[in-house]
Amino acid sequence: MFKPYSLSPKFAMNPMILFVVSSLFINSLHAGVEPAKTNSQIIVMGFVYCDICFNNSFSRHSYFLPGVEVGIDCMFKAISQKTIEQISLSVNRTTNKDGVYKLEIPSVDGITCAEDSEIVSSCQASLIRTSSSSCNIPGYKTTSDQIAIKSRQANLCIYSLNALNFRPSKIDVTLCG
Repeated sequence: MFKPYSLSPKFAMNPMILFVVSSLFINSLHAGVEPAKTNSQIIVMGFVYCDICFNNSFSRHSYFLPGVEVGIDCMFKAISQKTIEQISLSVNRTTNKDGVYKLEIPSVDGITCAEDSEIVSSCQASLIRTSSSSCNIPGYKTTSDQIAIKSRQANLCIYSLNALNFRPSKIDVTLCG
């Protein structure tokens, strides 16, 4: 007949020792697992204005242009533990009533804000067309100059691109001197 195996009393495990040993084992498993990195939502934005005085800066006679179509091209490096990948995006956006265009990119695994020194990310915006009939000659057509702003509380990264502009066909000497 089969007799179940049992430990002799001197090798029997105290329940308290079993609890402590299993707790240490479970904690050692969790110690090897890195917490998931939270990725930033990325917003790429800029604005377009009418450069009335042809001085390539926003003056008191300038105004923001709604309805301008802008092409946005971005390249991001996504870094994971095993690989480095490159993600490219190309989209067109139209400026709102305040002359602002914006691209919102939801959180993507491995992409962080370009504020991090080892991450190389870049975006470029280019004028495509305007709905304005009075201010429709391209001035600054393309920009790749950007400022990366990172908000840790909101887990948000904003790439603010330099302004783009259109000009009227002729300078208004009465306004601009």
